[in-house]
Amino acid sequence: MENFRENKLLNTFLREKPGMALISLADRKTEWYAALLAKKIDCTYPHIVKLLAAFDSLGLIKQKNRGRKRMIVLTNKGSEIAHDFESLVMHVGKL
Repeated sequence: MENFRENKLLNTFLREKPGMALISLADRKTEWYAALLAKKIDCTYPHIVKLLAAFDSLGLIKQKNRGRKRMIVLTNKGSEIAHDFESLVMHVGKL
């Protein structure tokens, strides 16, 4: 396995807020934008913008401008990782 400290994906998701953000974005019933996501997971707007930039650089999300809002949707890769991460959280919660 790759050196843990050098794996950007692992370092991003093995913290509470990034994991919560990814799982929240998997809810396709909601039209997500940065301020709504920040409110949902109880973090600051600047922090969520930084997380979204990391997600974007990893190819996990697409951002589309709609009016004044930048809507956020998961890519196929992002959806797969969100599903797997949610399963992991559920399994760990059963311990």
